[in-house]
Amino acid sequence: MSESGRKTCVEIADSVRNGRCTALETVEETLRTIARVDGELNAFRETFDEDARAQARLIDEKIARGEDPGPLAGVPIGIKDNIATTEGTTACGSRMLENYRSPFDATVVERLREAGAIPIGHTNCDEFAMGSSTENCAFGAVRNPWDTTRVPGGSSGGSAAAVGGGLVPAALGSDTGGSIRQPASFCGCVGLKPSYGRVSRYGLVAFGSSLDQVGPFTRTVEDAALILEVIGGQDRRDSTSADEPIDDIHGESGSMEGMRVGLPRQYRATGANEPEVDGCLEHVVERITAAGAEVVDIDLPMTDTSISTYYVIAPAEASSNLARYDGIRYGHRAKDDGSGLEELYARTRAEGFGPEVQRRIMLGTYVLSSGYYDAYYKRALQVRRLIKEEFDRAFESCDILLGPTSPFTAFPLGGKPDPMSMYLCDVYTVSTNIAGICGISIPAGFDAPDEHGRRRPIGIHLQAPAFAEATLFKASMAIEGLLAFDDSIPG
Repeated sequence: MSESGRKTCVEIADSVRNGRCTALETVEETLRTIARVDGELNAFRETFDEDARAQARLIDEKIARGEDPGPLAGVPIGIKDNIATTEGTTACGSRMLENYRSPFDATVVERLREAGAIPIGHTNCDEFAMGSSTENCAFGAVRNPWDTTRVPGGSSGGSAAAVGGGLVPAALGSDTGGSIRQPASFCGCVGLKPSYGRVSRYGLVAFGSSLDQVGPFTRTVEDAALILEVIGGQDRRDSTSADEPIDDIHGESGSMEGMRVGLPRQYRATGANEPEVDGCLEHVVERITAAGAEVVDIDLPMTDTSISTYYVIAPAEASSNLARYDGIRYGHRAKDDGSGLEELYARTRAEGFGPEVQRRIMLGTYVLSSGYYDAYYKRALQVRRLIKEEFDRAFESCDILLGPTSPFTAFPLGGKPDPMSMYLCDVYTVSTNIAGICGISIPAGFDAPDEHGRRRPIGIHLQAPAFAEATLFKASMAIEGLLAFDDSIPG
């Protein structure tokens, strides 16, 4: 772990602004750490070495002139490979876009630069963000920094491994059904999924347009709040971004005093969770109760319905969004052997897309097809409304909801070859996206050490109503302080 990887974003920016180190020194140290460590993790697909150095020099020059370098001055940040940058290529973990160079930056990347942050490289992800383990990546599987025989989670596994492994202090990911929060849990870092519409999706390569949201991985909740303040807000280029104010909460302390915390019956002691996960959740409940919180039982009976609802809506939207990748306008193109345009399309998509993406395209096309639309897609949208209403009722009785992020800790590479078992990884997270609310995973403990002394992090999941991130951060900061999670990787 590098020195900058041990520091928080707030600490790095303060050091750069006050001359204790330069932005260029921070970038150089980060690039050295990635070069030394990432051969084992495969968190980064590419780094933007010269561009990062050039931006760091500009920040240092701005400070020398007495100008404000921004709240994230000199902070190196990893960017998930499905978020467009003008540096390098934006490949989405796919051979289809392996050589695609974006002519523009995503809005979130623009806002990071304006705040003084330095995009350091693209992190590996499941192809087109479809997966829960980052094994479905055309550029190799990513490994968990706590145990390299295990997955980092997905689809934002590269970003999670980069932060959890101390390569960078923060990274951006995208979350369609848990793709920030689940890998954050597996890799022992903080992962925030903002409310739908809180952060612009302009420049995020679309998977499920009504579900996708960009959010940060960080070492602390305060850093997550700071980054949300930077990247959030309405964007005229994204018609789904909301004109909702963002409370300035970073730098404040959290408190559980008087907070009502809902504990859904479906999230605990169901037999689906590993014993250490249930034990960790019970420990958190004990600590917050002692700190003045009121814990109330909540019933979310549609929890088991969320996975099936999600895996109708998300593939349907994916099949529509990925129809543009035909090899003619851009992207991978198969060799034209003269067999005709339709055959060229078919071979291009077969060569460019991996098995999981092909599976979801076919599933999505099926549920949207004539004769099946009403039976599957329309019904899933109706159930989605019921799930949203169920959460609305729950939040009438509590301020936040508490539960595990995942039923289990990081599983072995290749440990879930069956797609259905992989999909169940997100049983506690997909509802957040379906309902459009906000959620965060924070590290809360570890499972038992294995025969090699390796332990794997356990994350807890907090959810709050749409655009109630301030409440979410207040509770998360308080719990973070109560637990004092040790994120120092042994060795």
